[in-house]
Amino acid sequence: MKNNPLRQLGTLGQSIWLDYIRRDLIAGGELRRLIEEDGLRGMTSNPSIFEKAIVDSREYNDDIRAMAAAGKVGAAIYEALSQHDVQSAADEFRPLYDRSEGKDGYVSLEVNPHLAHDTEGTLAQARSLWAALDRPNVMIKVPATAEGLPVILQLISEGINVNVTLLFGLSRYRQVVEAYLGGIEARVLQGESVTHVASVASFFVSRIDALLDPLLDKAILQGGKQASVAKKARGQIAIASAKMAYRVYKEIFDSHQFKKLATQGARPQRLLWASTSTKDPDYNDVKYVEALIGSETVNTAPLTTIDAYRDHGEPKARLEEDLSGARQILERLPELGIDIDKATDQLEEEGVEKFVGPFDKLMATVAKRSVRPAASES
Repeated sequence: MKNNPLRQLGTLGQSIWLDYIRRDLIAGGELRRLIEEDGLRGMTSNPSIFEKAIVDSREYNDDIRAMAAAGKVGAAIYEALSQHDVQSAADEFRPLYDRSEGKDGYVSLEVNPHLAHDTEGTLAQARSLWAALDRPNVMIKVPATAEGLPVILQLISEGINVNVTLLFGLSRYRQVVEAYLGGIEARVLQGESVTHVASVASFFVSRIDALLDPLLDKAILQGGKQASVAKKARGQIAIASAKMAYRVYKEIFDSHQFKKLATQGARPQRLLWASTSTKDPDYNDVKYVEALIGSETVNTAPLTTIDAYRDHGEPKARLEEDLSGARQILERLPELGIDIDKATDQLEEEGVEKFVGPFDKLMATVAKRSVRPAASES
């Protein structure tokens, strides 16, 4: 275990979390093994992950039918299933949460994606989920939409842990941090403790390259001066954006404003690198882990990426390397006709839809299995 690249990430100040959840992973002991042997320090989920877990498994069928027989339907059944799994996972992580004094050991559950543009609806469900989960080491995932920003501030002010999801752009990231700090400041003014209030800002990475690489490929094919700029940017825009986000993180959380809050027990809102599986088969399968290793950050990865990193990862703190090069990549995008702000706005909207689709499919599956005879499932 000493030479396990996953465990070595911890010595570099980065926490590795698992972007996956499924009942047999917890009940069968695999999650505990990942914690003990690989140094896994947390877990994230989303509607797409639960859709795959429930649709591809028969383990949930008896519970679905029992709840349906008791009068529960659709979303209520999903909430009960997902809350059970998140609670079970949180219990596995609880010793780590206690040992790390609340730094790690969190499990995240997302609000209904249909509420992404509904401030009051998101706030109400986030409060409901927090109360139902009843664990100090859970986080409620709230989207970084314009409508989600006031929710983040309010939840933090109430002492509810928040995982800010679907975050793609640097300007939006600053707004997310402002919302977090606003919540902390409001809580301090209320005379409430902020010592155990935790939050991460989940900056989605690989989807940026997946959207923009095809545009760069066209510029490369056209040749000329633009081709040279496009070649340098291909496969690097996401990493450049993450590096600049980390610079913003350090600027804000090293500031006098935050240091004053830190004396009250406030914690930094750590950057979490999400969407770190490699989408382009031409890229290294651990590309978005290797490039983004930095102190006080989190990387949440699916099992395939975690397995790959255990096998051939090469841990080294690279997040602050060549910051001038990263900045130049972003500054030269307009020469290629790329507006990074419009691109990240597009990714935010597409991200919401990518969770809405699986959520609706899951609701259909739950409805179908609520009435399907047990024999047909065997």
